Order: sequence, then structure tokens, then C-alpha cells
Amino acid sequence: MKFEHLQGSIVAMVTPFHEDGSVNFEVLTQLLERQIAAGTDGILTLGTTGEYSTMSHEEDAAVVAHTIKVVGGRVPVIVGSGSNCTATQIEKSIQYQNMGADALLLISPYYNKANTEGMYRHFAETADAVHIPCILYNVPGRTGCSIPVSVVERLSKYPNIVGIKEASGDMSYAMKIARCVGPDFALYSGNDDITVPLMSIGGSGVISVYANVMPAMCHQIVDDYLHGRQAQAVANHLKYLQLMNDLFLEVNPIPVKTAMNLLGLNVGPMRLPLCEMSEANAAVLRATMEEAGLL
Repeated sequence: MKFEHLQGSIVAMVTPFHEDGSVNFEVLTQLLERQIAAGTDGILTLGTTGEYSTMSHEEDAAVVAHTIKVVGGRVPVIVGSGSNCTATQIEKSIQYQNMGADALLLISPYYNKANTEGMYRHFAETADAVHIPCILYNVPGRTGCSIPVSVVERLSKYPNIVGIKEASGDMSYAMKIARCVGPDFALYSGNDDITVPLMSIGGSGVISVYANVMPAMCHQIVDDYLHGRQAQAVANHLKYLQLMNDLFLEVNPIPVKTAMNLLGLNVGPMRLPLCEMSEANAAVLRATMEEAGLL
């Protein structure tokens, strides 16, 4: 599927594992079909929620191939190809492009970080190496560094750098981005709790963790807002805000995988260093899910 200016609810997929830690492709198929049936507008695989950081390159490629095959062009597939090593990011980006990815998600260089020019080159040289659309990923809580607004503004002029997943939670930063980029550059919320506020400044939707749990509702909230039904979007956003927040009671994707297992979706465990949710937080999450009518 050709990726254009995608608007809507894009799910940041979990990667389901068997109890022995291997990828559960049967459940992955079920999860992908569930998302498409619920109206999800796009699939992101190998994002933070997908635990790609504890998967081998071979496992990454297998998940990408399976996702693209199952989705079969029904919605766009975005693949996280980011790395803190620019050469590795370029290598993976070319590989996933050749496998049929519709777009790529590129993270800022974590741990080693970069100065402003190095940050720019990290993304620009990757975009130069591929021809499919690239989405920047700003998540300083994970990377220890934020993409400077000036760098986003420069990169937004690249023909195949088409948007940013903004996951800092900083509305002031998001507004600066919205002010300096053109109408063809998409701003996606990377934090479910501020999806509606971000759309109010021109955002195109959300790349969502919450959509793993309630895909149809996540799609409805975004679709309502984008089609002029803002009051309904706000009402539903506020209705499920506590659940969105509780999916981050611990490090993502621990709570969302816990919630999905409570729903009987059998996504399995996390990989170390992520482990099972604390009993106290799991009880809070269960209570919120019960209040939301999910259990």
C-alpha cells in the first residue's frame, strides 16, 4: 500500500512471545487481524512497544515479513528501523524497504546522543538511502535526548521525511513543531493521553499503545475529531483517559501486555530486563479495566 499523509489511529504493535520467549507468530496473526477488523488505520511494528531492543536482527526481519504478509496491503505497515548507530539504521531501513515496508520510523540516537548537526545527519543520511517515507521519532524519556526543533524544521523539507511521532508529552515542544512545519508534514501523538490536544494544533492522529487494548475506540476517537465531531472525541478521550494512563503505570510494554493477557489475547511474557508487573500495579490496572467494562 502506498503511504500518503496518513491520518488516524496507528497501533504500536506488541510482539507476542511464547512462554519460552520465542516469537508467537500464530498470535501475531490474530492480533493483526483484530486490529484491521477494528478499523485501525495503520500498523507499526518493531516500535518501543514491540520490544525490538531485545530481539535479534533475524527475529526483527521475521516479524516484519510476517506482518507485511498478513496485512497484505489492507493498511499501511510502518516499520521501526531506528538505531543509535546511523550505519545500522541505514542498513535496516534498506532491508525493510526491500521487504515491502510502506514507511519507516526512525528514532533519535539513544545513549551516545548527538550534537545538533550529528542529529540532523543521523536522519538525513538515512532518508537519502531509501525512497519510502520516513517518520521521525522523538521520545526523550527513552533516548535521553530530544530532537531539536531546528532539526525537525530542516528535516521537514526532505521529500521523504513526512512526519514525526512526538512522544515527549511536552505540548510546548509539539506546538513549536506545528508552527515551523508545512501542511504536508504529519504530527502524530506518541502519548495516548494527549491525542486530542495534539490534534487540536493540527495533529494527524496517534501512534498508540492504547489501541492494542481498545482498537475500535482508539480509531473512533481520532476519526471523530478529524471529521468534525470534536465533542464526542473529547468525551470518549476523557472516558478512557484513566486506562490510557494506567497502561504506563510501569515501563511500556509491561502494562499493555498485562492488560492484553487479562483480555485473553495470549501475548505472553516480556523479555528481560522487562518482567511481570508488580501485584499492586496489576491490581490497579485490573480495576481500571473493570471500570471501563473490559472485564
